[in-house]
Amino acid sequence: MNLRLSTGPHLLSRESTQTLMLDVLIALIPTTAAGIYLFGSRAAWVLAVAVISAVVFEWLWQKLTRQPVRVKDLSAVVTGLILGLNLPAQAPLWMPVIGSLIAIVLVKQLFGGIGHNFLNPALLARGILLASWPAHMSVYYLPTRVLGATSVAPAADMTSAATALLRPSGFAPYDLLMGNIPGTIGEVSKIAILIGLLYMLFVGTVTWHVPVVFAGTTVLLTWILGGDPLASLLSGGLLFGAVFMATDYVTNPMTKRGQVVFAAGCGLIVTVIRLYGSYPEGVTFAILLMNILTPLIDRLTVRRIYGMVKKHA
Repeated sequence: MNLRLSTGPHLLSRESTQTLMLDVLIALIPTTAAGIYLFGSRAAWVLAVAVISAVVFEWLWQKLTRQPVRVKDLSAVVTGLILGLNLPAQAPLWMPVIGSLIAIVLVKQLFGGIGHNFLNPALLARGILLASWPAHMSVYYLPTRVLGATSVAPAADMTSAATALLRPSGFAPYDLLMGNIPGTIGEVSKIAILIGLLYMLFVGTVTWHVPVVFAGTTVLLTWILGGDPLASLLSGGLLFGAVFMATDYVTNPMTKRGQVVFAAGCGLIVTVIRLYGSYPEGVTFAILLMNILTPLIDRLTVRRIYGMVKKHA
C-alpha cells in the first residue's frame, strides 16, 4: 500500500473559490429578482451586460497574458453582477461594460488576480463611474412598477443637478423595505437583501460581524447626532454595501476583531458623509477607504501566536 505524506494542517473542506462564489450568487438571487421585478426588463439588460462583459474581460486578459483561464471559479460573474446591481436601471449599456473593464482588468488582474486586489473591484469601478459620469450615476428613477401604479414623474426628470443628487426621502417604512423607492437596481429592496444575508449566514459564507457592526454603527451614530436612524438604515445603499461588498474576503480584515474595527470605521465614515458632507451617500467611499486600511488593521489586531518570540526583550 502506498502512503502519501504531506505537511499539515490536514483539513478537509468542501469550500473552494467556486463554491464560495456560488453561495454568494445564490444569496444575490432575491436581490436580483427584486430589482428586475421592480425596474423591469431594462434592469435585466444592465445586469446581463455587466456579467457577460466581466466574464469576457477576464477570459481575454488571461488568454492574452497566457495565464490559466479561471472564469469557471465564478468570481468574475459575482463581480459583474454586484457591479450591475450598483447601477441605476436606466444607465446606458456602455456603462456596465466600462465598469467591468475597470473592475476586472484595472483593479483585479493588474494586481495579480483573485486574492491579490486590495480594493473591492466592483466598488471601485462604481466609484470611478460615479466620478466620471455623475449625471448617469446619481439620478434615480422610481421603479417602473411604482410609476405604473402612481404616475409619479421619475427622478431623472428633475432639472436641478443638486435636486437630482438627493436620495429618496419621505417614504413609508413599508416602501423602504419592499423597494418602492428610487435607487440602484440592487439596493432598493431591503427584504431581498436580508434574505440573502440570512442564506450566507446559514451556509457560513460570511459571519455577522461586518454587516451587523457596519449597519449598527451607522444607525447608532445617526441617532446620537440627531438624524433619523430608521431612514439611515433603510435608505441608500447601506444594507447592500454592508452585506455584499464590505464582506468581501479579500479586502476586509482576517480576524474577527479586525472585522469589527473595519465595520465600525465604515459606519463612522458613512454617518459623517451623510450628515455633514455635501454628498448624500457615503457607502462606496467608506468601504473603499477602509479597504485601504485593512492591512494596518490586520497588523494591529492579529493575535500573538503562543510561543512567539518578542521583537524587543
